[in-house]
Amino acid sequence: MAGLSPMMAHYLETKKEYPDCILLYRLGDFYEMFFEDAVTVSRELEITLTGKECGLEERAPMCGVPHHAIETYLNRLVQKGFKVAIAEQMEDPKQAKGLVKREVIRVVTPGTITSAQALDETRNNYLMGIVYLGETYGVAVTDISTGDFLVTQVESERELTDEINKFAPSEIICNEAFYVSGVDVEEIKHRYHTVVSSLDHHFFSDEACRKVLKEHYKVGTLTGLGLEDYDTGVIAAGAVMEYMYETQKNSLSHITTITPYSTGQYMIIDTSTRRNLELLETLREKQKRGSLLWVLDKTKTAMGARMLRTYIEQPLIQKNEIIKRQDAIEELNMNYISREEICEYLNPIYDLERIIGRISYKTANPRDLISFKNSLEMLPYIKNILKEFNSDLLKELEGKLDSLEDLKDYIDRAILEDPPITIREGGIIKEGFHEEADKLRSAKTEGKSWLAQLESREKEKTGIKNLKVKFNKVFGYYFEVTNSFKELVPEYFVRKQTLANAERYTTDELKELEDIIMGAEDKLFSLEYQLFNEVRDGVAGEVLRIQQTARAIAGIDVLTSLSSVATKNNYVKPEINEKGMIDIKNGRHPVVEKMLRDDLFVSNDTYLDNTKNRLSIITGPNMAGKSTYMRQTALIVLMAQIGCFVPADNANIGICDRIFTRVGASDDLASGQSTFMVEMTEVANILRNATKNSLIVLDEIGRGTSTFDGLSIAWAVVEHISSLKLLGAKTLFATHYHELTELEGTISGVYNYCIAVKEQGDDIVFLRKIVRGGADKSYGIQVAKLAGVPDSVIIRAKQLLLELSDADITAKAKEIAEGNASKGQHKSVPRPDEVDLLQMSLFDTVKDDDIIKELGDLELGNMTPIDALNTLYRLQTKLKNRWQ
Repeated sequence: MAGLSPMMAHYLETKKEYPDCILLYRLGDFYEMFFEDAVTVSRELEITLTGKECGLEERAPMCGVPHHAIETYLNRLVQKGFKVAIAEQMEDPKQAKGLVKREVIRVVTPGTITSAQALDETRNNYLMGIVYLGETYGVAVTDISTGDFLVTQVESERELTDEINKFAPSEIICNEAFYVSGVDVEEIKHRYHTVVSSLDHHFFSDEACRKVLKEHYKVGTLTGLGLEDYDTGVIAAGAVMEYMYETQKNSLSHITTITPYSTGQYMIIDTSTRRNLELLETLREKQKRGSLLWVLDKTKTAMGARMLRTYIEQPLIQKNEIIKRQDAIEELNMNYISREEICEYLNPIYDLERIIGRISYKTANPRDLISFKNSLEMLPYIKNILKEFNSDLLKELEGKLDSLEDLKDYIDRAILEDPPITIREGGIIKEGFHEEADKLRSAKTEGKSWLAQLESREKEKTGIKNLKVKFNKVFGYYFEVTNSFKELVPEYFVRKQTLANAERYTTDELKELEDIIMGAEDKLFSLEYQLFNEVRDGVAGEVLRIQQTARAIAGIDVLTSLSSVATKNNYVKPEINEKGMIDIKNGRHPVVEKMLRDDLFVSNDTYLDNTKNRLSIITGPNMAGKSTYMRQTALIVLMAQIGCFVPADNANIGICDRIFTRVGASDDLASGQSTFMVEMTEVANILRNATKNSLIVLDEIGRGTSTFDGLSIAWAVVEHISSLKLLGAKTLFATHYHELTELEGTISGVYNYCIAVKEQGDDIVFLRKIVRGGADKSYGIQVAKLAGVPDSVIIRAKQLLLELSDADITAKAKEIAEGNASKGQHKSVPRPDEVDLLQMSLFDTVKDDDIIKELGDLELGNMTPIDALNTLYRLQTKLKNRWQ
């Protein structure tokens, strides 16, 4: 624009290059923002909006923040979802000719921020790249603060959603095709509180992506990186790498590895299951307290806390890997004193992963190096203790743990113990580290002695008793003489400044000393800055060793944490089998038992397998503990596959490829889905994706619609899951439809269980014990009374219950099932015409006694003793259900 000042013209040119960023433009001691950026930042950060003459008719809106406080303001902007470009002065303004040279040195985004103030040390801050190519989604995930870099590809929108949920990225970059892939991008933004932006198509060029990865990792082919089977994933990874180069403007030398993974390498836990089992946070309050992580996390380091999250999010499915972790935890349990000693040494260790990230970024300050050095001092002690252990995993971690004593000694020789945060004002380098620095430091120290001697000599020569040598930044060193002694000032004193009650002077000798002292100080500050950078770069050169050691420390921290939890909470080492059997004796819910007072939790057994005990139908009143029991089973299985010990007296856990839960439901109004629609969507996902090696937890299927629709759906779901031809997955199925208890004995592999209840008059006591058989009552009215429903409503409900008691839906459902069986049909859910019969017969009573007829038709002579017992038990169960 004509008329703009040169500085404003340059500002606008820079802004054009970064149109989607807030531009922080360094001017002296401030970072300034102008025009729309100033208005936005003033509003968002609540700072004063001013104006600046810029050569236009109107003053440009302007606001600014002090350079020394930049991190605070930067973090606040990024946390609000803004991208921020930092334009720094690239030369000393005092030495610049004309306009000071400025360049954007870094673009900070939610997924690339590295400030320790902005990041939660216990969780990763992920940047995710997604590329959609018609049939597959390429996914790359990196935490730029730690150097982690992962890549995979998935086939479906649901798998992609699971990956997004697992990593919870703070920023997603994608190609434009992703917006038309059918994925609801706005829903992703809302649900996961993430920033999503599409990049130009050149970021996703297959050739360019392969080139940037090969150049970064210095390889001739991607096969060596294990990426040959991830064509779409490679494009996502290359786009993320190019994006990091463009925004970070450095070598990214701390990103030393890339890890391809398949979703089939770990137990798959979908979004609903993560939420329902409250693995990392509670369902309602979104708090850590009350989650599985809260119970298991006794880690001492930030690295360990992050790794434990990964353990929980990605349980293992390889038996030998699970057993390696178990053996390590067991050995730590048996060596309590050594374990506690390791914990003591882990406690002072800082976040090595993120410190080396800042060191590689050249943003680490002297205190970061001291924290790093103090952490390294603990490593030899931990390594020595680990040498006492024999389990494979602990020996492996000990081998990977480099004590890094050379780096510790290097920093110890170079950096003062209590250095300043700033790196340009000296006070960083230890005496004896560098000869030239020592000489300049000596000149600076002796200079003060020289000044004191000069002051003493001049007092004697002039007779001015209160003569003082003083200093300020504007005038440097000077003699100050009060007006009362002004007549005694000699001719060789040259006046520098006149004050109200004194005069300031200099002399040739004072000027010479000033040049020596000031020159030494400036040179020392400059040299110390240079030496600090050399030390920092020297440490950065060992990034591979440091990252390997950091990961080893994290692994040791997680294992000691799980060991501490196991011994404190009386957990046991579960056996691991590949036969599909889940056998838990006196299992406990790991979270609920911690929330209750001692000895109040009631333990329960669970037995499921892939043959005769595939599906347990669990009946009983609300609040009796069905959901707790089912979730505890799922959590115990998940904990076992993490490799940790479990809350039970004894457990034998068959490896599950997936855990599915459908527990409760709520309207999803944002996407226009009702409670029932959410429930059916989750059920559809389970039925389509579960395998015979999955564990399914279903709570109250079909409650969101009419009784007959709901019963029909629940019945059909039970049949589908229990069928070995269709699915045959291990399942816990809680229901209020007592009619479903008829399926025991008519469908193989289905058994009834209920929650024991003790009646005391009109009141009930929940015993919270799982026992064989179906519940004989629903106890809905008693539960309503416990909940505080008014007595008038309770009394009327009892009256209506008596009036409706003749409507025995159970008998009709059983009659249809048995009728189908007698016709040679599968014992199935009623057909539509049969549902009509149920509805018409709601108030009919049952007249035919099919059970007596069946007894009469039995050919006992052709039955084995075990067949006879099974038949007798089945008929007895039918009678009990008939008498409900």
